[in-house]
Amino acid sequence: MDYRIGDIVTGKVTGIQPYGAFVALDDEEQGLIHISECQHGFVHSLDDVFQVGQTVRVIILDIDEYTHKISLSIRALQPDPEMLPHARRKHYWTNRKIRNGFTPIAKHLSGWVADFLAYDENKQ
Repeated sequence: MDYRIGDIVTGKVTGIQPYGAFVALDDEEQGLIHISECQHGFVHSLDDVFQVGQTVRVIILDIDEYTHKISLSIRALQPDPEMLPHARRKHYWTNRKIRNGFTPIAKHLSGWVADFLAYDENKQ
């Protein structure tokens, strides 16, 4: 069977490795679901996600032109997880309504100059 990038197919898990799961697409073709393409978020162990013989629905991400290796994804078929409310909004630790500009520096500048001059006279 001819597969193309973007095809959604059903296959059977034939093997599980620490880096991904192998899926038989038909009698001749096999592809790999990399651990990063299994699901959204962190995957501690692929044994928790897959079992040998399990039927999975996958999308073809890439087909290597020279080696004919097929890269598969389940994550691309899943809806994006919703962002948590605190992750969507920036939080500022300052009061942005008060516009000081250089006012605080101007208030302290004369004291800093006097302190420096007194220190410089004591040093000599």
